[in-house]
Amino acid sequence: RGLGCSARSAREDSWLKSLFVRKVDPRKDAHSNLLAKRETSSLYKLQFHNVKPECLEAYNKLCQEVLPKIHEEKHYPCALVGTWNTWYGEQDQAVHLWRYEGGYPALNEVMSKLRQNKEFTEFRKERGNMLLSRKNQLLLEFSFWNEPVPRDGPNIYELRSYQLRPGTMIEWGNYWARAIRFRQDSNEAVGGFFSQIGQLYMVHHLWAYKDLQTREDIRNAAWHKPGWDELVYYTVPLIQEMESRIMIPLKISPLQ
Repeated sequence: RGLGCSARSAREDSWLKSLFVRKVDPRKDAHSNLLAKRETSSLYKLQFHNVKPECLEAYNKLCQEVLPKIHEEKHYPCALVGTWNTWYGEQDQAVHLWRYEGGYPALNEVMSKLRQNKEFTEFRKERGNMLLSRKNQLLLEFSFWNEPVPRDGPNIYELRSYQLRPGTMIEWGNYWARAIRFRQDSNEAVGGFFSQIGQLYMVHHLWAYKDLQTREDIRNAAWHKPGWDELVYYTVPLIQEMESRIMIPLKISPLQ
């Protein structure tokens, strides 16, 4: 009996250590340099706009009139990756994802030019009257994730956002560099990003599905692949908070 209790205690102790003691190679560089794509220098901006419920239709119409002009203007080194309304999650919310080719200098160039653009200035003023709140983050791409490229629809999109424990970004990247291979069979993986400015230690995974049932089927299928359960087991303790948004693209979104 004593040996049985001792063995059980050892297993429990080992399980607890797996949660709190994880071996990670010593950091010798910023995690942005270790985890981001090296072949590109793109910077991403993720915007969340909480719209007054009675203004959502007018907000969408205004965005569909103005945003393509910025996206298509060759003198602005930026591109609209996707624009959505949240369907399930926080209601009356718009989400926009922009790419700046050339990193921070490109961002500064675009912002400087837009300040001189009277149409955009009027757009921001009119848009501001429709909003309850807004926030944004500047992001980099994970090197092991798909490049977000335009796709045909119709699709629904899931934005899964993870607030990680400070100091765990490298470890998250190490695990997900393997985990992403389990989630690419059905072409559902759109893009993976981590924050540089705004709320820090934030990770965003963007997925595309035909519908909610397809999402359920694909996610359930992952659990039948050897190794997926282990990767989930070791990444869950790295998370402080997580959120899932199901989003519907606007007509102007390159991601349909």
